[in-house]
Amino acid sequence: MAGNDLGGLGSLLGGLLKGGQGGQGGSAGAGGLLGSLLGQLGQLSGKSGGNGGNGAAGGAGNPLEGLLGMLTKSGLTEQANSWVGTGENKPVTGEQIAQALPDEALAQAAQDAGVTPQEAADRLAGSLPEAVDKLTPEGQVPQGESLQDVISKQLGKLAQ
Repeated sequence: MAGNDLGGLGSLLGGLLKGGQGGQGGSAGAGGLLGSLLGQLGQLSGKSGGNGGNGAAGGAGNPLEGLLGMLTKSGLTEQANSWVGTGENKPVTGEQIAQALPDEALAQAAQDAGVTPQEAADRLAGSLPEAVDKLTPEGQVPQGESLQDVISKQLGKLAQ
């Protein structure tokens, strides 16, 4: 099982980890772009104390929760829940992603990846469903762990 998954998913999750740690991503793929975005969201929630909801103050530790909250508030509840759940992942468009995310976070993630904000939104729309699905293998967002811990744990499982 790990053979095919490790290549694409391993690079996606590895890119998330690098981006989430503030890595530079001039040639970043979808993983680096998503990691950069999650890093931006973590910084934003740290400045504002979160964006409401359960455990908002803890959003800076796990920006995945913040991202899912933003998607839910933007009317993408069904899609976000499908990615976290164990069933089929529902798609989103780049336009929906661009509307759901803070302009400054998307712009910075796009700049880090060397693409336009619209291209970044389109790439995120293509990679978010799989990435969130793989980061939530138990059908729920891991609680009390940093994004780096979650990604490292998933990479460890892939390598086995």
